[in-house]
Amino acid sequence: MLFWLLLLLLILVIFGFGFTIQLLWYVAAVLLVVWIVGFVRRGRGNGSRSGRGRRFSRSRG
Repeated sequence: MLFWLLLLLLILVIFGFGFTIQLLWYVAAVLLVVWIVGFVRRGRGNGSRSGRGRRFSRSRG
């Protein structure tokens, strides 16, 4: 009886790891899409960097 309980526990643990790893793949895919969308919306950098530089230079006086 103890053997079957340990076997069931092992099966549940392996099933949990499998579910978690598959879930993490989906989370990583969603985060990648969010990162790409943020990169595209931000632009390639020159306009936004110069805007930040002007804002900081005005605050210095």
